[in-house]
Amino acid sequence: MVEIKQKEEKYRMNIRKTASQRYKTGKQKGETRQQKSSAAEIIEALFSLTKGLGVMAWMAILAVTIMFVGGMAWLRYINSSNGIGFKTNRKIDITPAQIESIRSIGQWEFLSISDEELIDTVDRGFIKDRELSRIYYGTLRLGVDLGKTGKQWLTKRDTIVIATLPPIELLDSNFVDEARTRSFFESGKWSDSDREQLYNRAKRKMLSRCMTKANISIAQENAREQFTQLLNAMGFNRVEVTFQDNK
Repeated sequence: MVEIKQKEEKYRMNIRKTASQRYKTGKQKGETRQQKSSAAEIIEALFSLTKGLGVMAWMAILAVTIMFVGGMAWLRYINSSNGIGFKTNRKIDITPAQIESIRSIGQWEFLSISDEELIDTVDRGFIKDRELSRIYYGTLRLGVDLGKTGKQWLTKRDTIVIATLPPIELLDSNFVDEARTRSFFESGKWSDSDREQLYNRAKRKMLSRCMTKANISIAQENAREQFTQLLNAMGFNRVEVTFQDNK
């Protein structure tokens, strides 16, 4: 008996669950039908509004639409062409006054070399020899003379200022300090002409010792650095420094 009652109870619960599921499904279908009917009603209302319009009315609506779209496109074009834009002017202008102010510097020293030379000479005599030894001091100044620049020595390429300097040269040919010259050894009598010959020998020796490719290269590097700093201070950020060929 107990088993029969349990089976009956289980059967009733299954019937209730099935009925509940059928109710929910029916409700969802009803909502779907209601949504479809609402959409259909909207479409029918639109058709009813436009049903009475003739061909001329449709053409008028089309013309107004085209004019509206064209007007919007025209306004957008005008706004784009009249818009405010900002452009950076990277053009560099070098004025003649600036070029002349740099040229007015004249001689510009980039390397100074101090030298000391011992020069001697011996005169073999029939009875007695003569000997003269003198010490010479000199300072050789290497640099450029901006007064010797060419016509187009300062030019520009895009945003770069190009400076073509004269070749490195000896700025002062009188580099031997005669006031410091002294005799190291002297025997016998010597004329001023003899002493001048020693002076010229000392001068040539200083030139050969100091005017070397290595020292000229050092002077060029110093010139590039200092000239670049000068042009940077004048507002030119990109600078290229070259040198004229020695003629």
